[in-house]
Amino acid sequence: MADKENCAPRLTRAASKRAASAQVPNPPAQPPAKRKRVALSELPTLSNVVTLATADPSTPPPSKLKSKPRKKVEESDDRELAPVEVAASSDGGSDVDDPQMCAHYASDIYQYLRSMEVEAKRRPLAKYMETVQSDVTANMRSILVDWLVEVAEEYKLVSDTLHLTISYIDRFLSFNAINRQRLQLLGVSSMLIASKYEEISPPNVEDFCYITDNTYTKQEVVRMESDILKFLKFEMGNPTIKTFLRRFIQAGQEDGKYSNLQFEFLGSYLAELSLLDYGCVQFLPSVIAASAVFVARFTLDPKSNPWNKRLKECTGYNVSDLKECIHAILDLQLNKKASTLLSIRDKYKQHRFKCVPSLVPPTEIPAIYFDGPKL
Repeated sequence: MADKENCAPRLTRAASKRAASAQVPNPPAQPPAKRKRVALSELPTLSNVVTLATADPSTPPPSKLKSKPRKKVEESDDRELAPVEVAASSDGGSDVDDPQMCAHYASDIYQYLRSMEVEAKRRPLAKYMETVQSDVTANMRSILVDWLVEVAEEYKLVSDTLHLTISYIDRFLSFNAINRQRLQLLGVSSMLIASKYEEISPPNVEDFCYITDNTYTKQEVVRMESDILKFLKFEMGNPTIKTFLRRFIQAGQEDGKYSNLQFEFLGSYLAELSLLDYGCVQFLPSVIAASAVFVARFTLDPKSNPWNKRLKECTGYNVSDLKECIHAILDLQLNKKASTLLSIRDKYKQHRFKCVPSLVPPTEIPAIYFDGPKL
């Protein structure tokens, strides 16, 4: 009897759960999501850039724009959705009680970043399209940036990755003439490097090949990645607009006039619009970030001077230093050039970004605002 008891199977809690789950029918498998794939190998006109979302359903898509089921990409955390609320210190930095925010060193760190951004090796040439490139135009660059915004959204990449990608592209194009057929290859390879630098779980090479409709092979992407890294001398870190924008946004929020989230998203939206415009290449990242904060404050409260003593101390800029860049960003916000590149606007029209493109500022900034705040 004892032997029979020892041989009898024991019914454990885990075994009960397994038996119960075996009786429940498996739910029907969800069909894999379809991705928009675009080949930008020909870039003479905007008509070459078509996504399946906007194509006429009655017209069969071109061969290079076919959409196929694909494995689901794991969703990563989006830093944009969870901004950290911190009290600004006297130098426009961060919470003095939080050692991770390095409040005591914020001023030194900022000065170091300002010195980095002006180094010649970290700056694109202001007129590289006219002096270096012969087969690539500013319009093609804008098309590429607009498409990369969609790619970044598709793979849930943080905005730091996007900004760093455009920095790599502009710097590479400043010293390396390429033909238009390789421009998209430069874009995806730059985003591959930036993803490895910024992301926790970056997309792999195959993902970037797929998103170009396999216009380029894995070997071509890796070879271009190698060329970019050699050009950068493997110095992948670089202060971008987003680097400075975080600090300036904190300084601009302190008076508590507007919703912190709305103000932050509006600043990020304006900063990304500047990436589209080749004319903004001439400005330093810190100048664009400061100008975006000015235009964001002006949009939310047109009757008050957007610039104040705190922003002047935090950024190190007088408002007169930013005048040209401010007007450039305002023109982009108002879409005075009637651009049909809408990826950034569509991205920020989502409720998670507070629909900030719907906020429209006055068409003119009062001249008195450029006289600076009354201190």
